[in-house]
Amino acid sequence: MCLGIPGQIIEITDSENQLALVEVSGVKREVNVACVVETGQPVESCIGYWALIHVGFAMSRIDEEEAKKTLAILEELGEVQEELEAMHKSQESLRV
Repeated sequence: MCLGIPGQIIEITDSENQLALVEVSGVKREVNVACVVETGQPVESCIGYWALIHVGFAMSRIDEEEAKKTLAILEELGEVQEELEAMHKSQESLRV
């Protein structure tokens, strides 16, 4: 199943292309943050934001409390591990 999973933007890796490093439960992955950068603000302004991550994109901003509640529910349902494994595999394929 593919779903949006909460992650925190921790570093900008390519300002021009609006790419950032996001951490999801200890797994780090580069994603596009164009959808969550506020109009008129530099891409660096989104460091620290929590967002729903889906197929390599930060789709929408969420607050930290909502992110933690969502992660807890997904963990209870057993969905987090599957998504983290998929993220990890996709990151490894980029290194090849």
